[in-house]
Amino acid sequence: MLERFGQEMPQPKTELHYKNPFQLLVAVILSAQCTDKRVNMITPPLFNAFPTPQAMAEATVEDIFGFIKSCSYPNNKAKSLKGMAQKLVGDFNGEVPSDLESLISIPGVGRKTANVILSVVYDKPAMAVDTHVFRVAERIGLTTGSRTPLETEKKLTANIPQELIPMAHHWLILHGRYVCKARKPGCDDCFLADICRYKAKTIK
Repeated sequence: MLERFGQEMPQPKTELHYKNPFQLLVAVILSAQCTDKRVNMITPPLFNAFPTPQAMAEATVEDIFGFIKSCSYPNNKAKSLKGMAQKLVGDFNGEVPSDLESLISIPGVGRKTANVILSVVYDKPAMAVDTHVFRVAERIGLTTGSRTPLETEKKLTANIPQELIPMAHHWLILHGRYVCKARKPGCDDCFLADICRYKAKTIK
């Protein structure tokens, strides 16, 4: 499966638009239960107004809310973004840290978000498990019987070569987003169909 993913998507990458670690952290926080397409519409004016952690830390929650109100849970996310920026400025000299413990100490940053930063920015063998990764890994048979995202993360990182984990994160997300969809998986167009363990395949 990994070989086939590599052939189909030799250079996978996040679909969130960003220019630096701070911008990616903002985008990932906004992406919770919100599409990447929507986030990419929101972030350009947001980054223009608050280009640095310092600028965002000095903004009011209401100021931030005005830029992100079209995404899901804007009130909570506005508070998280301000808290995140204040934490970066106060504890990390305005820089996005590169270790899990420091990242999850930041408001609005859970394990999944932290792993995205570690994987995408710092190219570390971290597996961020969102709904796509959780579903696809179990459905195609890379994991079996996982009940939580953490179980899935541990199984994937234990069995995928470390150098492939950052790419595997994107492979599973993109496969789940465009082919192995939740309600109607596109088995006819899937390059894994002949080795996938999904019992309810929809192959004509």
